[in-house]
Amino acid sequence: MTHEFAASNGIYLLHHSVGRPWADAASHFQQRFFAPWADGAGDPWGEWITVFDDFRAALAQLLNSAPQQFCAQTNLSSAFGKILQALPIDPKRGVILLSESDFPSMGFVAQQAQRMGYRLRFLPATLDQSEAQVWLDAMREDVQWLLLTQVQSNTGIQVPLAPVLAAARARGILSVVDAAQGVGILPIDLQALQPDFFLASCVKWLCSGPGAGFLWAHADILPRCQPADVGWFSHANPFAFDIHDFAYHPDARRFWGGTPSVAPFVLAAHSIRRLHAVGVAQIRAYNLAQSRRIIEALPPGCLVSPAEDARRSGTLIVHYGARQQALVQALQAAQIRCDSRAFGVRLSTHISNPPEEIDQLLQVLQTLA
Repeated sequence: MTHEFAASNGIYLLHHSVGRPWADAASHFQQRFFAPWADGAGDPWGEWITVFDDFRAALAQLLNSAPQQFCAQTNLSSAFGKILQALPIDPKRGVILLSESDFPSMGFVAQQAQRMGYRLRFLPATLDQSEAQVWLDAMREDVQWLLLTQVQSNTGIQVPLAPVLAAARARGILSVVDAAQGVGILPIDLQALQPDFFLASCVKWLCSGPGAGFLWAHADILPRCQPADVGWFSHANPFAFDIHDFAYHPDARRFWGGTPSVAPFVLAAHSIRRLHAVGVAQIRAYNLAQSRRIIEALPPGCLVSPAEDARRSGTLIVHYGARQQALVQALQAAQIRCDSRAFGVRLSTHISNPPEEIDQLLQVLQTLA
């Protein structure tokens, strides 16, 4: 079930970090980004601005929602900061609940929110955060915001979004989902999940390169949001050009800001449509099949990420204990492109990896068994 992606030296298993672009991404980029300069039709912005319509429409298809609820963002950290500033602090609550296992950048944003009067509560990394009850126990009456990282990048653990989000709604807690490591590899239905906000990046499993992130806001909460970080693209009429008159855009574009970067979203809209045509469920099934082959080849006790498919993301984290450095060196010698962190080596298979590449990985693992 493999497809044509851009060439890469060696075996590329870094989709949890930077996903490989499609083979036709360069030609598509030439057509949508460079051609408007050369065709003599005038200002290229007339063509470029349609890129963002394509981007939002592609996300709406992928995640089962309306285009109007999506807004292009440079990255998740910036988007999270905009969200926290867009709604007032509740004096009876004021706690942001997050996890010690979250990506640090999101934690840094939450720390800055303490300037606004928020207090932070960290769920200890020692708890099994794949268990919904762990989250429910921490969601006390003083919690105003809940940050849920769908997939923890250092362990590959999936957080159970559906039951935790349902509990947050019932308790009046505002929810923000960080799906940077989940979107594109785990099937996601926003109409079913119903978070208040959903953030993700296209650089990883969506195979689009850096710079194309997005924010999704629930239709019920959008009218209440008044972001402080705005620009002319946040305006209801960006081309009114009246410096004395600002009105928030009625849809999620009120979170947009100033002049956007176009290039990353040209690639993202194209890649999302290509991946949606394949189907995330099919991509996930292929990932699981190849991941199971790898798991079966590992010595006992070397798998850090969960063995159960339902608890594991698209990434396997592997640690060989005292032989870990030997593993890293063997992978490098075989030109198997992955990364190594304190928790272990991270290996992520995608539809760009034919089974023969996994065969080569298994040979390396078996030499250290």
